[in-house]
Amino acid sequence: MRINVLQHTPNEGPGMIQEWSQQNNHEMYIYHPYQFGALPTASETDMLVILGGPMSPNDDLDWIKQERELIQELLNQNKPVFGVCYGAQQVVKTLGYEITKAPAKEVGWGPVYRRDIKDLDIPEELNVLHWHEEMFEIPKEGQLLFSGDQLENQGFVMNHRVVGLQFHLEPEADNVREMVVNDYSYIDGSVLEQSKTDILQIPDLTQNKQTLFKLLDYIVA
Repeated sequence: MRINVLQHTPNEGPGMIQEWSQQNNHEMYIYHPYQFGALPTASETDMLVILGGPMSPNDDLDWIKQERELIQELLNQNKPVFGVCYGAQQVVKTLGYEITKAPAKEVGWGPVYRRDIKDLDIPEELNVLHWHEEMFEIPKEGQLLFSGDQLENQGFVMNHRVVGLQFHLEPEADNVREMVVNDYSYIDGSVLEQSKTDILQIPDLTQNKQTLFKLLDYIVA
């Protein structure tokens, strides 16, 4: 399987998704459309991963619109799509729903709670990394997958082929450190009230990795 990854900032890479890809003997290609403008075609994409970034789907940029054209083609072809933060918002925007400011900016560690998705064996609660201030609607075509204390719409699943998460399951500990040391100014104004030092107290990520791998397995099954 060829997995095409759309990365949108240097400090938010695929993290554990790359490990899952390697364990399953897939080929991963990482694109940087914000810098180079390059995007894969739908025909050369077996699975698409859309990572987070500082931009918004509402930004009037050609490459952001071109990403949505690619996403739409893949949705039409029922190919697996996994979106993280901005990436999940891009999927929702592609489907015609709105991306708006969240009630509160969330940056740091905090719980999310699994909703009643019967065919997914994942924990009822996870401690995850939040790094956002916008939110998505849950598509009518999908189901609410995760909710949080500050934001109801933290994740969705659709048609056994699409998962979108507002939070981050994918970072390894070193990836978290990279995010914090490069983007620490973004912490200001977060309702979670965690300092740079607090966020660098990285919890055990075992459950996050197991859940991520189950979600990826689910959309490619």
